[in-house]
This record gives sequence, structure tokens and C-alpha cells, in this order.
Amino acid sequence: MHATMSRNGQVTAASRTEVQQALGGDGFLWLDLDGIDAEASAMLLEDFTLHHLAVTAAAEFGHRPKIEDYDGFTYVVARGADPDATGTAEIHLLFSERFLVSVHRGDSPVVASVREGLTEHPAAAGSPPEIVVAFRLMEELVDSFFPLLDGFDERIDSLEDEILARPTDEQLGTLFDMKRTLIQTRKVITPQRDMLASVTSGIIPVPGLTDEGERYFRSLYDRLIRISDLVDSYRDLLSGTMDTHLSVVSNRLNVVMKQLTVIATIFLPLSFLTGFFGQNFGWLVVHLTGLSVFLWLGLGSELVAVVLLLLYFWRKGWLGGSAA
Repeated sequence: MHATMSRNGQVTAASRTEVQQALGGDGFLWLDLDGIDAEASAMLLEDFTLHHLAVTAAAEFGHRPKIEDYDGFTYVVARGADPDATGTAEIHLLFSERFLVSVHRGDSPVVASVREGLTEHPAAAGSPPEIVVAFRLMEELVDSFFPLLDGFDERIDSLEDEILARPTDEQLGTLFDMKRTLIQTRKVITPQRDMLASVTSGIIPVPGLTDEGERYFRSLYDRLIRISDLVDSYRDLLSGTMDTHLSVVSNRLNVVMKQLTVIATIFLPLSFLTGFFGQNFGWLVVHLTGLSVFLWLGLGSELVAVVLLLLYFWRKGWLGGSAA
């Protein structure tokens, strides 16, 4: 069992015996677990007397954000930005008025950040410690979405410039990856926003939540609404950028097809003339003789045909000139 506990401002490694002693004394206990093994599961079931369904759910990761009210404690699943799909931005919270148990997988920068700044945060005034810790953890997770979305804004702008200059298949792959990330982010944001809405509206009772603490949770709810709007905006921008990519590629293809059509059209009368004068009729062979006839009738007619076609294309604006 890899666990640490925070009590009276002190952070120490936690064994089951030390946790039992802390639970038997006064004060608030914050137990942080890196996953739940058999020993940790037994401790949560027997010493903390938590419901086995909550302990089983907390041992598994990949849940959508949710909050559940059990007899004597509350179970919360909160998630932050996880663009690399490492699973480290998911934290499970089980807390009552006497303790809070946080469960995560791997090193969690969120937990370390909350421990460092917990005593300086304004939410500590007038709120129970379990509410303060739960709020700070959820706040860190929610705020982790903003740098991710700021990167989207800059990347979309640069992609639009690159696409207009020269569209490539790599750009299209990047757009699909970014769109997939936005979809995954929305799958996390929407249920988390609904979860906080149920807390701020009083649908789900949270033990120890005061009116002052509710204001802070309401601010988290407002941030999630803003993040949800940003996700929708960036998704629309990505769709527009993808349309731009396809449109530029299509326009370039049309230019190439026009150029090939011009070349093929120029050679069409030339093929006709060479085919006509190449007929093996005696009259043509006997009467059309001499260098002058070859120059003005053979080469001259083909040259006149090319000049007339080029003039026509120029008048139509197909060679970069003004359209007729």
C-alpha cells in the first residue's frame, strides 16, 4: 500500500496502524492513496467503514465524473485535462466530516500543489477541512483545462496560415487529433458540470458544505460552463479549418485540371491537322510538295491553331488574364 496522510499540517507516510491511530484521535485526517490494493481496500472497508460499492469503484479508473451520496460519506469522481491519456488526471474522493480519502494513479501534481498551498487559500476561512481539500483538488483539476484550450487557440491560428500557404496530409491528421481531443474533453466537462450543478442546487447533499463553501463550488461551476463554451467554439473552428483545408486542396486540384485541359485542348487541333495531312491519298502526295508548302500549310496551320487557342484562353481568363 502506497499511502501518505496529512494531519495537523504534517504529511507523513501512512501505514494501517498509523491510520487507525489517527482515526481514533481528534482532528481531521487526509489520506492519499496511489491506487487501492488488497491492504488499502481492507483498511477502507474495516477502519473507515466505507461502502464496498464505493471502495470497488474507487479502485478502478476511467469513470465519468460523478457524485454519490452514501450513508455517512460522499463519493466524488473528478477529472482534469489528460491529453496524453495517462490516467493521472483522475482523482476519486471519499470524505466525511472526519476524514477525506483521495485516490489517484501514479504521481499526481494536483495533490502536491494542493498540499503546498492549502493553508494560504481563502476557502479555508469558514469551511470544514474536508470541503476545503475537496474544493482545492477539484479546482486544480478544472483549471488544468485552460492551458490545454489556450494551446488549441494558438495551434488553430497557425494551422489556418499553414493550410492557406500549402495544405498537407499531416495538417489534416493534426486536425483530426485535435478534434478527437476536444471530443474527449467534452465527455469529461459535461458530466462534471452537471455534477457541480447538482451540488450548488442542493440536489446532492454534501456533508459540511456551508453557504460560504457553496459560493466557491459555484465559481467552479461557472468555470466549467466557460470551458464547455470554449470547447464548442474550438470544435466549430476546427470544423471550419478542416473545410478550409478541403477547399484549398479542391481549388488546387481544379487549377491542375484546368492546366491539363488547356494543354490537351492545344494538342487537339494539332492532332487533327497531322492526322489529316498524313492520309495516304495520291492527290495529297503528288500536289502538296515542296518546302514552301510544308512551311506555310504544314507548320503554319498548326502554329495558327495554337495562337488562336491561346488568344481564346487568354480572353476567357484561363491563363491569368482578364476574363471576357
